[in-house]
Amino acid sequence: MRWHKRLLVAWLTGALALTATACAGGQVRGAGGTPQPQTAGSAATQAGQANDSTFVYAPNLDVVTDWDPATSYSNEIVAMSNIYEGLTRYDAEAREAVPLLATEWTSSGDGKEWTFKLRQGVKFHSGATLDAEAAKKAIERTIEKKGGAAYIWDPVDEIEAVDAATLRFTLKYAAPLDLVASSGYAAYIYDVDAVDADGKTTAGTGPYTIDSWQKGKETELTLKAFEGYWGGWKPEQYKKVAFRVTPEITTAWQLLQRGEVNFVERLNPQLYAQAGTTEGVQTTQSPSFQNLLLLFNTADGPAKDVRVRQALQLAIDYDGLAAALKGSGQKASGLVPQGLLGHAAELAPKQDLARAQALLQEAGYGPDNPELELTLTYAQGDDDQKLLVTLLSTALKGLNVTLRARPMTWGAQWDLGKKQGQDIFVMYWYPDYPDAYSWFLNVFKSADEPQFNLSYLKNADIDAAIDKLPELTATDKLAADQEYEDLQKKIIQEEAAVAVPYVQTYQRALTADVQGYVDNPAYPNVVFFYDLKRAS
Repeated sequence: MRWHKRLLVAWLTGALALTATACAGGQVRGAGGTPQPQTAGSAATQAGQANDSTFVYAPNLDVVTDWDPATSYSNEIVAMSNIYEGLTRYDAEAREAVPLLATEWTSSGDGKEWTFKLRQGVKFHSGATLDAEAAKKAIERTIEKKGGAAYIWDPVDEIEAVDAATLRFTLKYAAPLDLVASSGYAAYIYDVDAVDADGKTTAGTGPYTIDSWQKGKETELTLKAFEGYWGGWKPEQYKKVAFRVTPEITTAWQLLQRGEVNFVERLNPQLYAQAGTTEGVQTTQSPSFQNLLLLFNTADGPAKDVRVRQALQLAIDYDGLAAALKGSGQKASGLVPQGLLGHAAELAPKQDLARAQALLQEAGYGPDNPELELTLTYAQGDDDQKLLVTLLSTALKGLNVTLRARPMTWGAQWDLGKKQGQDIFVMYWYPDYPDAYSWFLNVFKSADEPQFNLSYLKNADIDAAIDKLPELTATDKLAADQEYEDLQKKIIQEEAAVAVPYVQTYQRALTADVQGYVDNPAYPNVVFFYDLKRAS
């Protein structure tokens, strides 16, 4: 299992039941990932063999924890990104937001006013028409709910529906609203009037709507084509999708080989290598925006001493770990993964056991002093984290440090972390929208009651610098890039609040008859099913 921040709602959100009726539509992905509308009736006349098969995705965890598009903040991104759409979508290759429900946008010179022109002829699954007033209501409801990733809209002071096709945002401070609008969470445009009292709705504008949902069942969720989708449909596209929950990687691999599933989001290195030489199977590999964090307890216990934290950083065998991951992870450099503004290539860490021992000696620990015991929590069932723990435990043992490592479910780990119940907290992080701000605001800004600030760092200067990041990103990218680098040096080197061993590499396996799959790290583990077709 791969536990990270999204999974907290898996135990916070109660079960709900939902079935949805289909309406009518479709879309064709054009150049640069921008959807291009077809003329009426053109889908029926497109050349190509009809695709009656179901695309089966095999996640290792339950899919849905929260159906409300305003507050969704977990695994359901893999389904909801196909049901809902935002104003923009992030193009990872071009490293910029591209049109989706908005066809174009402009911003004022000071970055405090943004105007989006909406695509015409778009229908919600409810049958209602998308216009500026409907989009305004959706974003305002998300802001008012204050759940999930709603903080992404914090810069917004006012939203105005200038006319049916024009949406204007006035901001309290400059921010990259085109990137915000491409977020995988809290940026969905939906029909507010179709939301029921419990927050459930399927009234998005995306190419698929819900066919069935059976919480706890192996085939948990199925989707079907929204025949009224604004882009039209081609015969070879997948009109049916199923999510078959398969916790064990080996089982998922067997199902893939038999053709019972079409997509496995992650295999271990051994199976991935085998998949590369297996007939009927194709593999893809791409860098991600998801990295592993070791958060050190700066508030209490032995790690309160910065020298202990620095020693822990130096004890990690970064290169050995990257080699052992066999391509499923790449050595990190700083907090910000490559491909995002703020990545600092010169911050790549190195193991230095001699320096680690010297720092421990200064702090009263080490080989000639009493044994130091530290507690660490990590994700139950995550082989990559387990490997890290094994290597780190061995290195620390030679420094007279014993690591008491506990594999835990996310809910239990996070609950303990909020109580400052460990010396080292291990978790994954990735951004809510394709910008480095998420790491700094959520993980390292001071918090009286820690949520994800699980190093418990409190530094007023760092807080002030974090607050400036959105405006700098919108108005002066060079200055923002430098500020991100300076902040990483303060957090990693001066405060030693965290170690970042690796950035995950996404290694996928698909059946060979699937065409058109492209990984987008801004939407972790999402397959945009509409972009796929089955080879004839």
